[in-house]
Amino acid sequence: MTQSRRQFLHTTLAGAGALAFPTIIPARVLGADAPSKKINILQIGCGRIARTLDLPGFLKHDVARVIAVCDFDAIRAADTGQFIEQFYAKRKVTLNVATYGDYREALQRKDIDAVAISTPDHWHAQPVIEAALAGKDVYVQKPLTMTLAEGRAVSDIVRKRPCIFQIGSQRRAGAGFRIACEAVRNGRIGKLRTVKVGLPTDPGGGDMRAMPVPPNLNYDAWLGPTPLAPYNEDRVHTQDPDPKKRFGLRPGWLRIESYCLGMITGHGAHWNDIAQWGLGTEDTGPVEITGHGEFPKGGLWNVHGEYHVECTYANGAVLIIDSKFPSGVRFEGSDGWVFVTGGAEKVTPSDPVGKAGKGGKALDASNPDILKTPLGANEIHLHESPQGDHHLDWLTAMRTRRPAATTPEQAHRSGSVCILSWIAMKLGRKLRWDPQAEQFIGDEAANAMLTRTERAPYGALSFLKKI
Repeated sequence: MTQSRRQFLHTTLAGAGALAFPTIIPARVLGADAPSKKINILQIGCGRIARTLDLPGFLKHDVARVIAVCDFDAIRAADTGQFIEQFYAKRKVTLNVATYGDYREALQRKDIDAVAISTPDHWHAQPVIEAALAGKDVYVQKPLTMTLAEGRAVSDIVRKRPCIFQIGSQRRAGAGFRIACEAVRNGRIGKLRTVKVGLPTDPGGGDMRAMPVPPNLNYDAWLGPTPLAPYNEDRVHTQDPDPKKRFGLRPGWLRIESYCLGMITGHGAHWNDIAQWGLGTEDTGPVEITGHGEFPKGGLWNVHGEYHVECTYANGAVLIIDSKFPSGVRFEGSDGWVFVTGGAEKVTPSDPVGKAGKGGKALDASNPDILKTPLGANEIHLHESPQGDHHLDWLTAMRTRRPAATTPEQAHRSGSVCILSWIAMKLGRKLRWDPQAEQFIGDEAANAMLTRTERAPYGALSFLKKI
């Protein structure tokens, strides 16, 4: 059924949270812009990260068309559909964007080739699995999942499908990060002994008072597999009518452990991914973890504050993650060191920034030759993203059917380091980890934290039990 965007909003608002169905059938264009020559993308999640990072990253490349969007907030979905249409109109492309409130309806469309998932962390695993099983290529924001159990399921399923996968670890596309990791992997700093990662933190606080659920928000679906909780704008995202605030302000869910584990996964998914890349441990993990963290005693926002974590690997290298370190990754070996960072760079305008250090360079080493010595033909050459562009990397992989920068298993393992660190921070004791079995050794309490109870009818693991 074809409806205007106004009709879509009216119908959804009247339903007070009922799932919306497809409203606009995409227009077909001719010639060089024929759909058969473009990658048709469904955007799931139309909030801050989609509007300020992912959609701009996809839209600027003419090999793809974003033809459909989905969000549990009808206003955000409608506004994003209009945003995309206006973008294409300026480039003389006529396209009507289909607007959905339920991504499962969109996944049934044969003309959708790929799915980009820019949702809150607790809504990553299930749509990734469902999209892969529906035969779609998948891009998902980091971290891959909220739990180890979800991550293992996602990796196993996606790897068995003819699915081109990419995760939002855009640091890998940067030449500086690749050069740093290649130097380390090829022994330019001797035997690698220590890797130091610095991350920012989040403050406590947040309004805990219950508020009426906005009629444009399907709040039960937004909560998904997490426990029922009173609605509050500080729990979800702003309903400010100003688009700059609606799509620019940092949402409160990032500071609540039901939906995000805090900066240990928020920025840790970036830096720990680079650490694993340099360590050469992308398909495994540490064997021992110790840590402690400060957690707010009251208020709505309960993710960690200051913290210190140490992860020991089988080769003896130690990854130290500390909120007091400069933001970035420092590799220290027997013959020198390499430091790489984004400095004061923000992925989105509302991101917090860690300690950037004084006078530090984005890419630095104890000896300039460490970074300048050319790689030999028989040395390790890491994945190089075309034009240093993270989103183009995924689009190119889909066109060539060759792997993108990060595999599902690598994404899972990088996320695992973050989750294991969080568990160590929570328990405050030394934990022994078997990276092959993905179980803690002799610690039932820690193993119980590798998964979470899912609220019916939502959840990736619950979904898998039904198929």
